[in-house]
Amino acid sequence: MRDVALRALDTARLRGASYADVRIVQFQSQSVAARNENIEGLVVEESLGFGVRVIVDGYWGFASSNKMNTSEADRVAAEAVKIAKASSIAGGPKANIGPPVRHVGKYTTPILKDPFAVSLEDKIDLLMRVNTTMMKVPQIVASESNLYNQREQKTFASSEGAFIEQDLYETGCGIEATATAEDEVQNRSYPNSVGRHQATEGWEFVERWDLAANAGRVAEEAAALLTAKSCPAGTTTVILDGSQVGLQIHESCGHAIELDRVLGTEAAFAGTSFLTTEKLGNFRYGSDIVNLTADATIPGGLGTFGYDDEGVPAQHVPIVRNGMFLGYLTSRETAQQVRSIRSDLDASLVSGLSGAAMRADSWRHLPLIRMTNVSLEPGDWTLEDMIADTDDGIYMETNRSWSIDDKRLNFQFGTELAREIKNGKLGDLIKNATYTGITPQFWGSCDAIVNRDGWVVWGTPNCGKGQPEQVAHTGHGASASRFRNIQVGVMQ
Repeated sequence: MRDVALRALDTARLRGASYADVRIVQFQSQSVAARNENIEGLVVEESLGFGVRVIVDGYWGFASSNKMNTSEADRVAAEAVKIAKASSIAGGPKANIGPPVRHVGKYTTPILKDPFAVSLEDKIDLLMRVNTTMMKVPQIVASESNLYNQREQKTFASSEGAFIEQDLYETGCGIEATATAEDEVQNRSYPNSVGRHQATEGWEFVERWDLAANAGRVAEEAAALLTAKSCPAGTTTVILDGSQVGLQIHESCGHAIELDRVLGTEAAFAGTSFLTTEKLGNFRYGSDIVNLTADATIPGGLGTFGYDDEGVPAQHVPIVRNGMFLGYLTSRETAQQVRSIRSDLDASLVSGLSGAAMRADSWRHLPLIRMTNVSLEPGDWTLEDMIADTDDGIYMETNRSWSIDDKRLNFQFGTELAREIKNGKLGDLIKNATYTGITPQFWGSCDAIVNRDGWVVWGTPNCGKGQPEQVAHTGHGASASRFRNIQVGVMQ
């Protein structure tokens, strides 16, 4: 792999590249899915290839291949240079990636149990036991469960002298029960919805979330929702569980702080952002207790790594402090752009506008700005005290649906399960609960956050972006949080 990388860099330089980098990625994954008493999917994926990125006369070029030899390295590097020269015909601003990045290092995801070493028989047995338990509840018509693990071995080298090797593991799991009545369908998921929860851990992740111990409860809750009262419409206090807060962060903060969206390069597909550059450093995003951080160093986070796909070390970047908007997710190039646009910024703030947010979902794709672990810092409440302190409201748990505009301002979310809060106590079950809001007003209404004992880094393994589309794996640390004067239900 080193020979291929160094050969590609040499060829790119000889062909006229002022900058070049090479990413070699060996990928393997295993996915096992079950429905009722049948294994519905067993998918094993493997790939190996490399991509070469170059700058020639200020313009980018990229090419890739799955043939790992030095002659192919010559061809791909030459093709990337050719594409960069063709790009210059279109004109436009020239790339400025700032000071050289010359890190040399290695990083391996710390795991306790290799998920690939767990036998397929043991995995299938777990899924079958979980589904059988859920199907014992009479109203359940479908029980679904899945396990997933992957490994990426990545080598990065650049013409600036960087050489980095990483060995990254991920493990995920999830279950879902579907209950039906004559005119009603309800679902209940665990540990999270949209398939599964996932982390940069080993098989110990699956053991900790204990699917078998939670299967009966999940099925019973799905059945109970069939006869629950409908969500009322009006304005009230809302407490969101940590997983729903994580989704709220992802949609209304994480995407909004991607600097490529802010600068317009994602507008055609993913949209733009309301957090435009003139707001940096002087815009109130939320209440004084809202503190958001992009941190690629959190143990187990799905957005955790040693170095990004530009060779920049993982970082802890302040995004919102005491409610004030302070930072973006950036690439090397966009960090220079925003420094140029906002030359008035205080030096301490500008220094935080660094990279470490560039990732590609394979060797065949260009890196894009992607979320790392964008998290809401914990508060000092317990969930029990927060509920006891709420006279009237709704507690909502586990995402069911989401919708947000292309600037990440106006949104509506629904949850699988909700409960009334009356006089500081949880009351009746509520189905089809929804809430709506406008991002800065919503986060401005946050007046309580549960402490670190209830804080979990939730994994989102299905974040789409880019043309051609890439799927990123992101993390969101969150705990249950309270929001005042929120519109809930469907207005007639």
